[in-house]
Amino acid sequence: MSRLVVVSNRVAVPTARGAQGAQGGLAGALLAALREAGGLWFGWSGKEAETPSVEPHMQEHDGVTMATIDLAQQDIDEYYNGYANSTLWPLFHYRLDLTQYERDTAMGYERVNELFADSLTPLVREDDLIWIHDYHLIPLGDGLRRRGVRNRMGFFLHIPWPPTRLFVSLPYHERLVQSLLAYDVIGFQCDEWLESFLHYCRKELGATVDDATGRIDFEGRTVIARAYPIGIDYDHFMAQGDTGDARQAAQRVLSSTRRRTAMIGVDRLDYSKGLPERMDGVSRFFDRHPERVNDLVFIQIAPPSREDIGSYQQIRATLEQKAGQINGARSRIDLVPVRYVNQGHTTAELFGCYRACKIGLVTPLRDGMNLVAKEYVAAQDPDDPGVLILSRFAGAAQQLPEALLVNPYSPDDIASMIQRALDMPLEERKERWQAMNECVRDCNVTRWTQEITRDIASAGLA
Repeated sequence: MSRLVVVSNRVAVPTARGAQGAQGGLAGALLAALREAGGLWFGWSGKEAETPSVEPHMQEHDGVTMATIDLAQQDIDEYYNGYANSTLWPLFHYRLDLTQYERDTAMGYERVNELFADSLTPLVREDDLIWIHDYHLIPLGDGLRRRGVRNRMGFFLHIPWPPTRLFVSLPYHERLVQSLLAYDVIGFQCDEWLESFLHYCRKELGATVDDATGRIDFEGRTVIARAYPIGIDYDHFMAQGDTGDARQAAQRVLSSTRRRTAMIGVDRLDYSKGLPERMDGVSRFFDRHPERVNDLVFIQIAPPSREDIGSYQQIRATLEQKAGQINGARSRIDLVPVRYVNQGHTTAELFGCYRACKIGLVTPLRDGMNLVAKEYVAAQDPDDPGVLILSRFAGAAQQLPEALLVNPYSPDDIASMIQRALDMPLEERKERWQAMNECVRDCNVTRWTQEITRDIASAGLA
């Protein structure tokens, strides 16, 4: 059996304190696959060093080898905060207005990918399967090929792939995509992102593309591109519902809402999540139905992320202002319509919050998949399930059409769907939930991992 090598920007290195928590979600699924194959997980340690070594730090945990390298501050500024998160992230989420095109950060991005290739190449064995993750490391496969690595190699993009007319705004876009074609298998979250990528390859590169199979022939190489919708670790997540933390969280929500219906949003503090637009929709609902401030409380959990980037600081200030405006206009002595929580919670606590909230409001402006939507569905009481309001621009909308699909840019649409969710009869709620829960349960992260690694294993050697 071939060894599996997983490469990502960061490595989920278990610690004595956090090992248990690392077993859930994507990290848990990858660790399980790595344990089965006696694998290696390689990536950035998350640490800064004045003069980082190309020699990785090695440690073993439960049959898995963790190999990490440190980065210099310049690398972090240019590769991570710069090109990855100030150029590729906004561009891939259709935000050209926030996309920064800087030569220095582009060079830093390539430099760090070359550093990854230099550090990883000596660790690769002849029969290893290599699986590289996400937009931080698009050129890495090409770097490994140039160093003589001929292993079967796959790449998975966790975020959207933009339409060609947007992607061509990126300087040297052909070079970036050609580096992607060094992989044997390229995975996307849903058919829409896959179709955008195939369109680019045909139109801009002149590649021969078979839309039915996802086969791309370009300059003597054959690559397979497919959609692999990611799921949650369903069994692990459901087990959280039996914990004291989950029960306590649910009770705190129920006891503090005073018989009002609780509606919840859980998102990283990121402009792609549509949080200001969501607040506008909630505000529009209360403007239309001021009497229903007695019926509904909105809980928005939004832990901060990427705080060194200016656009993220701005989104936090805007969100706090909008939440304050709603509360200023609608609060009473004993009642606040919006609760804005700027901190993270454990998986068990989130399970309890989801279970206690009868509406899930998941309205990203653009999202590769969105696992919060799937977690919300999984956490519901089968006898009295809540209603999921979901952005039609999230990848999850293709898998969960039974949700109330909404245009996240439209306050009127959001307000209308909130009213519909509040008034939805129990039988309709059950019918919608049962279909969504079946999908969430069956299309889980373990199945996702197995399907991609199977296809990488069956790919022809480069």
